[in-house]
Parts: sequence; structure tokens; C-alpha cells
Amino acid sequence: MSVRVIDDENHFQQELQAAGVRLVVVDFTASWCGPCQRIAPHFEQLPTKYPRAVFLKVDVDKCQDTAAAQGVSAMPTFFFYRNKTKIDRLQGADLAGLEAKIQQHIGSADVDSGEDFGQGLMDLNVFIMKNQCECLNESDDHPLAHALTSGGGYLQSDCDEQLILSITFNQAVKIHSIRLKAPEKLGPKNLKLFINQPRTIDFDQAESSTAVQDIVVDPKDLAGNPVNLRYVKFQNVQNIQIFIKDNQSGGEVTQIDTINFIGSPITTTKMEDFKRIAGKKGESH
Repeated sequence: MSVRVIDDENHFQQELQAAGVRLVVVDFTASWCGPCQRIAPHFEQLPTKYPRAVFLKVDVDKCQDTAAAQGVSAMPTFFFYRNKTKIDRLQGADLAGLEAKIQQHIGSADVDSGEDFGQGLMDLNVFIMKNQCECLNESDDHPLAHALTSGGGYLQSDCDEQLILSITFNQAVKIHSIRLKAPEKLGPKNLKLFINQPRTIDFDQAESSTAVQDIVVDPKDLAGNPVNLRYVKFQNVQNIQIFIKDNQSGGEVTQIDTINFIGSPITTTKMEDFKRIAGKKGESH
């Protein structure tokens, strides 16, 4: 594993394409940039430390078209991509900040972050902001966090069979389908899906409000088969809330081993990517 040095714009696009759904970290650098040279030896070590990611280096003087197209305005700048989609950036020679963003975006080893579902679809759980997720009526011993990874725990309801899951993403996504793994008798049956709510809805609101989609889960789909959504309705999702009305057996306890969201991040153009910083000759590209 090593950092791949980019030759030109065509080479850059080929590398993004070949990476598929894997995280790509790109160092936009320059030979005359002191901070770039200081962080370079540390960047060279990252492929060994994070073998599930792809690391690229772009010299902004040799690849001016690529630097301009990506909105690079100062060096070093690090960009992060998935599915050829820019998902984050970091400016400056900040090794701790760089590794923090890699760890944020690479996903834990127990997430199927490298699985390709075709049609440009991927596991969106790597975009979930777990500290901003919430679950109403979760058991203290079996919270929602257990269902967002496959580390052996599970989510279970507390007082009765109903649950409300509130999932927030760190950027807008398109959701194509949901994968549920759960015991056949305890797994959820009737779901109501809501998106982009300003706050977590309560059970009364969930019962009375019209959902974006209602789903009846077939028991056979609790083995992890994708449950397709009305894709056109889920094209710009910042958060999704799932009201679980009941389970397959009609009992008092509902359980979800894992829940995964399949789709793609939305390519967004952030204005800061196009800012030009006035400075000395050679400092702006």
C-alpha cells in the first residue's frame, strides 16, 4: 500500500472511478510549500495505517486543471471522496485533524462500507452522525447505537413494542433501500418513514401524521434483504425517522440486530471550495 502520485486530470478521474465506494483521501500539495513538505512523510505512512482507504497526491503546479476544478486555493488541502463525490475537506498541515477526518469517514471495520450495491449505491451508515441520533423507547441495555454497527449488540424496545428511530446524516443523501437484520418473531413489521423533521417526532405525532412511506416488512426480509423505498421521495435526506408500530409476532418486545441505509451521497458544491485567497504569486491556484 502506498500513496499514488497523480499525473494529470485523466489519471485523477481514473483513480476516483477505480476506488468505487472506498474512501479516497487526496493531498493537494506543492514542492515550494513548507507545510506541505513537513506533513508529506506522515501522509506517506497513512496507507499502511488505513489500508481500506485510497491515498492520492496531486502536485498543483503539475496538475493545474485538477487543482482548479476541485477549488484548491491554498496548500496543503486535503479532500475526501466516496463514489467520486467530494464529502469533506481539510486545509492546512494538521495531521491530527487529517486522521480524525479519515476515521470519521472511513467507517468502522464492522460496517460494509466497502460493499458495492451497484448503480453507484453504497452503505450510507458511514455518513451517520451517531451523536445526533436518538431512539424513543429503547432499552437502556440495548440502545440504537448497537444496531448501527454489527459488533454483536442489538436494539430492543423497552416498555412496549413501539420504537421511533431518528437518524441524522452529516450531509444530504439519497436513500434507495433499507436493510434490516432481526429475529423473525421480534423483528419490526409495520413502519412509517418521515424525513427532514426539525426534531424527533413523538409517538402521538407518528401515529397521526402522514408518512413519506409506509412499509410492511416481510419476515424473509429480516435476514438483511434490501427493502426498497420510493426512491423519488428520498432524494434529499438530512435525517430520517422511522416509527416502528409493531413486530412480526405482535409481542411486547421489538428487536433490531442491525439497520443499514443504502443509497448515495448528494454531490454538493460548497462555496468555500471556490474561494480564491489573494496572496503572493504561487500561493493561489
